[in-house]
Amino acid sequence: MNENQQTVKLQDSEIKVMDVLWRQGDLPAKAIADLMSAQVGWNVNTTYTLIKRCIAKGAIERTEPKFMCHALIPRAQVQVSETRELLDKIFDGAADKLFAALLDQKALSKGEIEGLKALVARLDEEA
Repeated sequence: MNENQQTVKLQDSEIKVMDVLWRQGDLPAKAIADLMSAQVGWNVNTTYTLIKRCIAKGAIERTEPKFMCHALIPRAQVQVSETRELLDKIFDGAADKLFAALLDQKALSKGEIEGLKALVARLDEEA
């Protein structure tokens, strides 16, 4: 996400609705409601309310016919925003503290370790 893109703050429930669109592509609101009912037990009104909130925030665009919903923001933009917020809120903005906490919770495979080494090497070259 570059600095010119506006950050849209989504609640966890709104992210669940967005996730349906990111995975499935454009869908009518009724199809989203059906999926959310099956996945998390929400009723139609709950899902429609969340879709309307996402529209008001500029995250979803509604078109006719059939109240077709289209995600206006990519998953990666939300991931960056949520990661920044987590870093700032819990880890004083320090990425190394986040990684240390994650690594303390899960043993990594050799492949995962090699992937992290390659990432760090690439970042070191770019710095």
